[in-house]
Amino acid sequence: MPQDATSNHRAAPHLTPEERAAAGKAARRRTPRSSHASFAPPADRPDPLGILEAQSMTRVPELVPIRHSRMAESPFHFYRGAAAIMAADLAASPESGIRVQLCGDAHLLNFGLLASPERHLLFDINDFDETLPGPWEWDVKRLAVSLVVAGRANGFTERESADIVPAAVRSYRESMIRFAGMRNLDVWYTKTDVERLRTVASQQLAKRGRASLNRAMAKARTRDSLQAFGKLTEVVDGRLRIAADPPLLVPLADLLPGEERDATMDWFRELIGSYALSLPSDRRSLLQDFRLVDVARKVVGVGSVGTRCWIILLLGRDDRDPLFLQAKEAEASVLAPYVGPSTYRNQGERVVAGQRLMQAASDIFLGWQRAEGIAGRRRDFYLRQLRDWKGAIGPESMVPVGMRTFGEVCGSTLARAHARSGDRIAIAAYLGRSDSFDRAIARFAETYADLNERDHQALVDAVRTGRLPASEPNGPDAAPRAPDAPTTRKT
Repeated sequence: MPQDATSNHRAAPHLTPEERAAAGKAARRRTPRSSHASFAPPADRPDPLGILEAQSMTRVPELVPIRHSRMAESPFHFYRGAAAIMAADLAASPESGIRVQLCGDAHLLNFGLLASPERHLLFDINDFDETLPGPWEWDVKRLAVSLVVAGRANGFTERESADIVPAAVRSYRESMIRFAGMRNLDVWYTKTDVERLRTVASQQLAKRGRASLNRAMAKARTRDSLQAFGKLTEVVDGRLRIAADPPLLVPLADLLPGEERDATMDWFRELIGSYALSLPSDRRSLLQDFRLVDVARKVVGVGSVGTRCWIILLLGRDDRDPLFLQAKEAEASVLAPYVGPSTYRNQGERVVAGQRLMQAASDIFLGWQRAEGIAGRRRDFYLRQLRDWKGAIGPESMVPVGMRTFGEVCGSTLARAHARSGDRIAIAAYLGRSDSFDRAIARFAETYADLNERDHQALVDAVRTGRLPASEPNGPDAAPRAPDAPTTRKT
């Protein structure tokens, strides 16, 4: 069975901790920690807009202008959608040679609140569309740059933001050193729960910051299938259906005529049946107690806009027992051209395997479409609950000390995720106890944030000149047209 998450980057079997630490120090000699500070785009750097255009070729055409519009809003929005651009740049940067399971898109908004199967509120990484094994420092760099870009968006002065990235990287480094000294099972069971967040907040945040965190936690606990049911559904002609909000949310009935809609609903029944096979038997039994009611196409995020994403409404005991699933298309990771393709043939399985490895606890309905090409076509999907206490802590409301605290928690969370899959002892030895790596990443992050601003301006110019189409989500150019829906027609 393919094993993305365990291939080519763990320590060799039976090496002693001393031997693993020696390997980390050897990697430091090959690639000094200070070398991570430098970044200069090569003369033959791939055109960032060309990378976006290449991604658009596989996406739903009428949704691509929405992606460009969202990315053009600000350098931070651009950065959120530019994982493929940064992957190409990181491939030309120094690397330690020590590999872990990467998130692949570890910017600060991809950390947040979620529920454990035991209904405890946790803090963890929550986006794994790009996950693949690769150099651990790539995730650290993407997180660090996001903190700089977000701080600039908030108008922080250089003095106010000077310690934000070093604090986040120091938290990663010190956490990795702590994990290096722990037993394997203790590392595996480590998680960041809300009580730790409260403790950090009480120590470092002012009263307003603590109140903001408490509100985010309370709101997360309300975000479940029942809340989505009340917000996203309506009754039309006596029939329960997902309410339309085009082009961001378009029910299948509004996308396709009757016969094609019926055929597509059959496709989704096959999809759910195929996906159920990827679940443990107890959760498969639970899923079988629900029946399919309606499906709608949904626009999600920034970088993901244009990929095929569907929300699926199922009902259980009665009409007040809903389950909302999200089926999201999984394409090859943007990291694949630089770290090698996934060993999983199904990209949905790649996403799920990486998520299960990196997260302390995952959604009980997390799974993938196991059939190879349902209804004669090949598209890979992964599925999870649409809302399961998921909550984000937006950076736009953060003051400098709040962003520093948030960065520290993200840094320690990322270290725990990496420690589960890679050689934590070698990474800890590479990092060492000095702040050399912290300072290097801080310099890299400032330099790359400058480049991100130039790339964002290039996108704005391309939209203005008409090279790239853009439309507001509810503008006239965004009206839904004939979809690329998973019907039985050939595409």
